[in-house]
Amino acid sequence: MLLLVLVLLLSLAASARAEPLARINGKSFIAPDGSTLEIKGISLGNWLAPEGYMFKFEVAKAPRQIFAAFDRLLGPERAQSFWKQFRDSYVTEADLRFIKSAGFNTVRIPLHYRLLMTDDGEIEGEGWALLDRVLGWVREAGLLAILDLHAAPGGQTGINHDDGPGYPLMFYVPRDRALTVRLWRAIALRYSGNRAILGYDLLNEPIAPYHDTATLNPRLEPFYKEVTAAIREVDPGRIVILAGGQWSSSFDMLGPPFTDNLAYTYHLFWASTKRDSIQRHLNFANLYDVPLFLGETGELTDEWNERFRKLQETHGIGWAFWTYKNLDTPSTVVSIPRPEGWSEIVAFADGKGDKPSAAVIDRAIAQYLDGIRFRNGEVRWSYLASLGLKSAP
Repeated sequence: MLLLVLVLLLSLAASARAEPLARINGKSFIAPDGSTLEIKGISLGNWLAPEGYMFKFEVAKAPRQIFAAFDRLLGPERAQSFWKQFRDSYVTEADLRFIKSAGFNTVRIPLHYRLLMTDDGEIEGEGWALLDRVLGWVREAGLLAILDLHAAPGGQTGINHDDGPGYPLMFYVPRDRALTVRLWRAIALRYSGNRAILGYDLLNEPIAPYHDTATLNPRLEPFYKEVTAAIREVDPGRIVILAGGQWSSSFDMLGPPFTDNLAYTYHLFWASTKRDSIQRHLNFANLYDVPLFLGETGELTDEWNERFRKLQETHGIGWAFWTYKNLDTPSTVVSIPRPEGWSEIVAFADGKGDKPSAAVIDRAIAQYLDGIRFRNGEVRWSYLASLGLKSAP
């Protein structure tokens, strides 16, 4: 009987792995059903890789600074409870259903390595259960997901959102590089054959333009080759998305594709809406016959969104705008209402004010945690319209 059960389980696993995955054909993304996929995506920013400006903080910008601010504000035990409620409420099944109904077909999910791996390299953390859950919702909603490593061990960017020390140590320190490869292999092993995943976005915005680019740029593609090989050992056929250097603005350090099913991503904010702003990327795609993906953009006006989005689509480039949900702003899909007393919370977090009273803290935190729930946010319909999506309830 036990042997029969084992055979059945192996058969089911083989069947799941045999399901078609998204793939690349020339300059096109091909969906699991075989159709050409025009990516219309939105990033789930701040959820699993918090950023200070999304809390309106101006000094406490990096994740570790944000966590420390909430520890000071609430005490470590209560802060831990806050983050659990935050992660359980910021992105829910209701959010994924709405994203699909609005007309998106893809979500990009930024990740912090510490939710998936300890600093000693053990593959564990609360992020795995959260990822399992959201990928289930993604599949049920009929969406696809891109997993994006926003904060790699040591930091890959050299700016606050990678949670590093201000230098992209992942490119300097062999141990950090090895941990990053190990993490991606663990992700690929866990989600091998999962057709809800469009692809793996290996590094968010690597190598700041003001660091030693002459040393670091030549290290980017060798890293990509190493981590892609590790991924393909356990998740063959998966699309791997390679970001350009200098905060995903340049492919100059990358050569021809070194394997199949590679895509290339750039990020561009507040740029010209004319072809000149993306011509260098078009040249790269034309030279090597590879697909481009605009992985982050937005954070301006609806009018700019529409013009820039149409520029990409004119050239067959899919996109993911930044970001799905944010605090008290018109430049997002869902705006979180600003809690009473939040300015006092911000001043304290940034070290510019005294600690608010217990009553102010309790009210502001309760209102914030309530406000991040989808039902309490304000949908910015004009923003959706600017993306060519659903423009009215």
